Amino acid sequence: MVTTPQPTKIIYPDCDGNPMSDNTRQFRWIVVIKENLEILFDDDPNVFVAGDLLWYPQEGNNKLRQAPDVMVAIGRPKGDRGSYKQWEEGNIPPQVVFEILSPGNRLNEMAKKQQFYDRYGVEEYYIFDPDRFDFNGWLRNQAGSLELIEQPENWTSPRLGIRFELQDEQFTIYRPDGERFLTPTELAKQAEQQRQEAEQQRLRAESAEARLRELEARLRELEGDRHP
Repeated sequence: MVTTPQPTKIIYPDCDGNPMSDNTRQFRWIVVIKENLEILFDDDPNVFVAGDLLWYPQEGNNKLRQAPDVMVAIGRPKGDRGSYKQWEEGNIPPQVVFEILSPGNRLNEMAKKQQFYDRYGVEEYYIFDPDRFDFNGWLRNQAGSLELIEQPENWTSPRLGIRFELQDEQFTIYRPDGERFLTPTELAKQAEQQRQEAEQQRLRAESAEARLRELEARLRELEGDRHP
């Protein structure tokens, strides 16, 4: 009896063995961009944001992959994933990716990443070098390829609505409402300030209500004195 060999199951690793970042500055920018995008799209259940997550664009090939520092997949539900297998995601590629450079990045490595993102459907690709304060972006053109953005230093992302500003060696990202992206520490301080302001408003309201009750009681006393 001849047995048909079973096809070998392909494993798609969740880790490529490379570190998420090479230094604290690179890591900080990855966290700032990823977390602020999470906050920005918190109310939209169909925007998936991830940092350093392996993306496999083709089923059957576990060698073909990239792990963008930050990626955004619009049209995909939130939730935990070990990797982004595109064929399990409605065949939707991440539309926007970010890479934060470190001194260890090589030109040929970045060129390969750009070719990958160009080939597999990324619509917006942004690179920021925090050591040189150099920011560049590419946008998919009508011909279907990623084209260099000529003036990225004051550019608004068509997909995300966020604005990038590079001025006097200061790189700032603004939300669509004009508020800038904040670090986790700044976000925590902002939340604490809002909590304190809410508490002060509550105390003021309680004090005003107590004064009103006192006035009402005094008025009742006066009315009683007038009409014994």
